[in-house]
Formats: sequence, structure tokens, C-alpha cells
Amino acid sequence: MPDADCVKKVYTLKNLGCANCAAKMEYKIKELPGVEYAAVSFVTKQLRLSAKDHEALLPAIREICTSIESDVEVVPRSGTQPFNFETRVYTLEHLGCANCAAKMEKAINNLPEVSAATITYATKQLRLTAKNHADILPEVQGICSRIEDGVRVVERTGKTVLASNIEQRKKSGGLLSMSDEQRSLAEIILGGVLFIISEIASIVPEAWHIYCLVAAYILLGGRIVLIAVKNITKGQVFDENFLMTLATLGAFAIRQYEEAVGVMLFYRIGEYFEHRAVEKSRSQIMDAVDMRPEVVNLLVGEEVRVLPAEEANVGDILLVRVGDRIPLDGVVIEGESLLDTSPVTGEPVPVKRGFGDEVVSGCVNTSGMLKIRVEKILAESMVTKILDSVENAAASKPQLDRFITRFARVYTPVVVAIAVLTALIPGFVTTGDWEYWIYTALTFLVISCPCALVLSVPLTFFSGIGAGSKYGILFKGGVTIEALKNVAAVVMDKTGTVTKGNFIVQKLVPSHDITQAELLQICAAAELVSSHPIANSVVAAAKQQNLQLQRPQTFEEIAGEGLVAETAAGKVLCGNQKLLERFAVDFTVREVADYGTEVLVARDGKYLGQIIIDDTLKDDAVEAVRALKKLRLTTAMLTGDAAASAQAVAQAAGIDEVRAKLLPQDKLNELSRLRKQYGAVMFVGDGINDAPVLAGADVGAAMGSGADAAIEAADVVFMNSEMKAIPQAIAIARETNRIAWQNVIFALVIKVIIMAAGLAGYASMWAAVFADTGVAMLCVLNAIRILYKKV
Repeated sequence: MPDADCVKKVYTLKNLGCANCAAKMEYKIKELPGVEYAAVSFVTKQLRLSAKDHEALLPAIREICTSIESDVEVVPRSGTQPFNFETRVYTLEHLGCANCAAKMEKAINNLPEVSAATITYATKQLRLTAKNHADILPEVQGICSRIEDGVRVVERTGKTVLASNIEQRKKSGGLLSMSDEQRSLAEIILGGVLFIISEIASIVPEAWHIYCLVAAYILLGGRIVLIAVKNITKGQVFDENFLMTLATLGAFAIRQYEEAVGVMLFYRIGEYFEHRAVEKSRSQIMDAVDMRPEVVNLLVGEEVRVLPAEEANVGDILLVRVGDRIPLDGVVIEGESLLDTSPVTGEPVPVKRGFGDEVVSGCVNTSGMLKIRVEKILAESMVTKILDSVENAAASKPQLDRFITRFARVYTPVVVAIAVLTALIPGFVTTGDWEYWIYTALTFLVISCPCALVLSVPLTFFSGIGAGSKYGILFKGGVTIEALKNVAAVVMDKTGTVTKGNFIVQKLVPSHDITQAELLQICAAAELVSSHPIANSVVAAAKQQNLQLQRPQTFEEIAGEGLVAETAAGKVLCGNQKLLERFAVDFTVREVADYGTEVLVARDGKYLGQIIIDDTLKDDAVEAVRALKKLRLTTAMLTGDAAASAQAVAQAAGIDEVRAKLLPQDKLNELSRLRKQYGAVMFVGDGINDAPVLAGADVGAAMGSGADAAIEAADVVFMNSEMKAIPQAIAIARETNRIAWQNVIFALVIKVIIMAAGLAGYASMWAAVFADTGVAMLCVLNAIRILYKKV
């Protein structure tokens, strides 16, 4: 019975952005002493708690939540608000500034009607959880356009838009339109030509020198100055346009005309190539994961009609030619071909598919024409699920990303303050060389924008997500990638994870005067009409040896024991010890099996022998375990199977530790023990009973062939269901985190060096521009390296 002294309360979890993190919070809160009941709902961002002393528990609950997801705030819910929060996804058209995106996200989250808002610059999407989207949308639009002029908030529809289709993305604001891009390039070229002409004294009379520089500045910086002025009227002071305007106009004020124009030219060139690099990176990542078809070939009689993919319905017959992708999930009704499944599973070996076989969208038809019957519409097909997973993952920000966002809010005001102090204090206190110190301060203004950090860190994690998808690995967020780098032990379930999950005859032990083939034939004939997996494995083994099987005349299955069949050869028993004991058959001569499942066979009361059946090790299990050990990880296996069978599998695969005959709760206890012994643990499973352990692990991973409950609870999904994906995922995560930190350290070190050089008397606005746009471009290029690295 529930404790009568317990009080029920509801708390809002502000900034909760990860469904699996919510599951982990719930699991840990339930373990707190004094908690009778706890349930965290990711949909409503709420914690329902039943406990005696809420005040005493609240600090511990807050510590749990922030340790799992750093920005989460646990706030007692006031009043009786209805559970009517809804999450929608919006596209931010014409979004072109990563730092502005971070400011928008903060401002939108501050709205009282908003439960959570996440802007992903890599996909230019806003995921908004709020009560009434129609009422709040004008406010959201106002925030976005105030921070960055021209940004439009448009609700994403279900209509297919290929990320690899440049024309489509231009319309949605993913790229600069051709007119904008051409205009920017024209401004850079004309401004650059005027700047060069002004520097060649023999071409331009001395009197015209200043006019050429002013004209060049207007061409290069006119738009930036106008944007800066417009942003100031909206209260946006510390943005890149304002800082560049202040720095270059300040250079004009101290008669550094060439420096002002040259810096603006260098800045515009850097900005142009930075945009190109970002869009190229985004395109490459999305090309790797967006396999949704624009059109399908619908068969109507003998006529082929081309129609948009989203208009195809279940039951439609589609024609798939050689070289085409399978457009939608379906079943082959005519034809035979080899399919390249690597775009979906990462597995390069072609798979044969023919009549009656299921086919998954995204795979490439390589050899023969196929006709398929649609089983799932576009919104439910594999290609859409993969893209949605990647987009959702991009919206789940790691702690490093969140830290950089918070750091950026402080960084710019601090550097600007240093610039002001640099311009004023030395002139009063020391040399009085005002022009030099003002120039030095202007260099600080140029490098005070944190775009290199705010842009490159999320792009790095997005690249890691894209790299995983190329190997059939779906990370459910940057949080997962960040957590994987800390994993010290990999714990695996046995059946379906380390083994294939299909029973195969391993050994035939005949007794008396019959052969192995006769033993197998007698048992398989009796098992012929059974649908049990063990029976199927015996029949399959007999068919492989081309043994003739005659259906039994009568058949009876006894639950938990085996079966009894009347055959032409006599009364056959196939089962365990209990079955033979029931019919008083003497089987004391049998060998005791030290692994697997044994099927004892008797005929007409006489023991004939035993068949040992066991699950088979996955082909890549040994190689995968070896790869994990190279990564200096401890391996362990937790299973509910018998100890002998588990030990045999673990020994064959090379797994370090094994625990057998475990119930789901026992697995959780063992997981806690392993965590205390080694550190953070990753659990890999595929069954329904693995869901609690997956949620309780530091990182949970599920095989794509496993139960839906396991896949839902996991942080990572291995689409190819192969063990080699485990070390691949960890290697990708480690490399992604390494690159992210490289970008952070590189950007900060360069900025500090330029600032120190300025204070030491070696100031240069040219170097400052490199520390801004140049470093940002290099960090972007470094961020996408993971896409090309083999793991």
C-alpha cells in the first residue's frame, strides 16, 4: 500500500531537451531514499513525484537532473496548468549567423509560454515546445527578425524537400540566393579593385586617393554599416556587424584609411568563404542522411506514372529500375536483384532480394528491375525515420555546446570592455600615444565576435552524427556522442547481440546402433509440423543434408517438455528430461551437455541419442571485441541464459566478464556493480526486457533488429545489428569530441595571441580579421573531417 504520509507534487523541467536523459533522470530519482513514486514525461517536460519530504529531496533531484543535462531547471509547478504542451518544428529561413541563433534560442526560452526551445544552426531548425503555437508564433518571429534581419519562421510541413537539392534549399533560405551570392561577390571584386587602384600611386592622382578608398569602403562595408545601424535600433549592440563597423570607422577616424578598407575587404572575403564552407559542410552531411525520394514510378496497368513520393499510398505498385533507390518500404512482387544496403546499414555486402522479400527504402537496386508493393508511406518509411533521427539528434545539444553558448554571451562584452580600457587607460597613465592605443583597441573589437566557437562546435557534433549514419549508426543526440567518449566498459546482452539469435544444430550424439543422419532424420520428421524455433533448427539441419522427411501421423506438444509424434517408424519423443521421465524412458547413458540446449530423442520407449542446439556467434563478434580492447575498454556480458552456454559464448568471443541466469532487475544490479568497478558503462541489447537496463546505463545501444521498446529506450541504434558497429560508434564519438575541443582551443589560443600581440606593440587589424573569419572558416573545415575518416 502507498504510504499515507506521502505528498504528490508536479515539477516543471525547464530546458529538458533529451528523451533518453529524461528516462535516466526518472531512474535515478526513483532510487533516492524517501521517494515512493517518480515519473518524468519528456512530452510535457514534467516530473510527477510522490514523497514524504519534498523540500529535503529537491536539492538531490536538481543535482541528478543537472548532472545528466546541465541546463535543466527543476521548478515546482504553480496552479493547475493543463498538460497541453505541443512540440513543433520550424524552419528559420535566411538564418546566417550561428551566434545570432544562440541569442534567438535564449530569448525564445525566456518567453513564459515556452517550455523548451532549441535552435540547431546546422539544420536551421527551431524545435519549439509551447502551449499555444498560434498565439506565440508572432512573438517568436519578432525575436528572430530583431536579432537577425530577414529571418522568417516557417512551420515545417511534411512535404519532401531534398537536402541535397540546392534549388530547393535556396528557396527555404538554406543557401544565399544566387542574386545575393552574386551581389556579394561583385561587391568584393569591385571593392577589391578600387582598393588596389588606390594603392598604386601611378594610376590614381594623390588627390583622388582618398576618394577611391571611400568608394571601396562603401562597396565593401556599406551593407554591414546599414545592418549595424538597423540592429542598434532593435537593441542588438554586440553583433559582428556593429563591431566591424565600429572598428573600421574608428580606423578612418585615426586616419588609417588603407587599414580600414583592407580589413573590411579581408573580412568580406573571409565571410564569403566561411558561408560557402558552412553550406558545403551542411550539404555533405545532409546528403549522407537524406535519402528521401522526390518522385516514384507508379505502375497503373502497363503504364508508368511519375508522381511525388508523398502521394504514394500503401498497396501501390512501384517500378524500381537498376540504379534507382528503393523509394519506400515495401515487398517485392516481381523480379530479383541484389540490393546495396550500405546507405541504410553501412554494410557493403549486397543482399539478394526476390519475390515475397521485404525491401527497405534507401537501399540501391544494383542488378535487376523490381516491382514492389508499398507497405509504408513516405512519412513512415525508413528513409524518413533516419532523417528524423538525425535532425532530432542535432537538436539534442551536448554539454560542450551549451557551455560555449553560455561562454559566448560573456566573451563579447568582456573583450569589448577590454578594448575600451585599452583605448583609454594607457593614454592617461603611460605614453599618451592615443592613436596607437585606439588602434590596438580596434583590433580587439574585430576579434570580439565568438562565431568561430558558436559555429564550429555544433557543426562538429552534427558531422559526427552524419558520420555515424554512413555506418548505419544512429546517435540520438550530441549528448550521446559526448557521453560515449567517457565509456570505460561495454556490457552486452547475449542473444541477438553477441549471437545471431537463431538456433542451429551444433552436435549430434547418437546412441545404440543408429548413425548421426538417422538420429537427425527421426527427430526432424517428428518436428516437421512444429513452429517452435528449436524444431525449426532441427528441420533446417535435416534439409541441409537432403534427408527425406515424412510428416507424422499424429502430433502433440507438451508445454515446457517437448513433443510426442506417431510416425511410420513408431512413437517418437523429442524434448527434455521431463518428457522422457514422463514416458519412463531410460536415458542414463546420455552425455551431459556443457553448453547449448539439448533435445533428447526416443522411439518406442528406447533412447536414441541427443541433439545439441545452440545460438551461433555473430561473424564479426571476435573482431569487434578485439577492437573494443584496442580502445582500452573492458567487455562484459549479462544474460538470462544458462551459465555453461554463456561461458562458452564469452570465451569464444573473447569477452572479459560474464554473468548468467540473470533476471532484468539482476542485470540492473550487475550494471551498477560494473559502473562502480570500471566507470561509465555502455549497455548493448535488443530485447524488450533490455529496455530498463538500456535506460539505466550511461549510454544505451540497441540492435536495429531488436524490439521497438529497446530501440526507443536506447541512445544509439545500430541499424545493421552487427557488433562491429559498437567500436565504430565509440571511435566516431571520441574523434568528434577531439575535433570539437581542437576547434575550441585553436580559436581561443589564436584570439589570445592576437590580443597579447596587440598589447605588446605588434597590433594588426589584418591579423585580427584572420582571428575572426579566418579561424571560423578553418574550424568549419576541421569540423567536417570526421565525415571522411574511416573507423
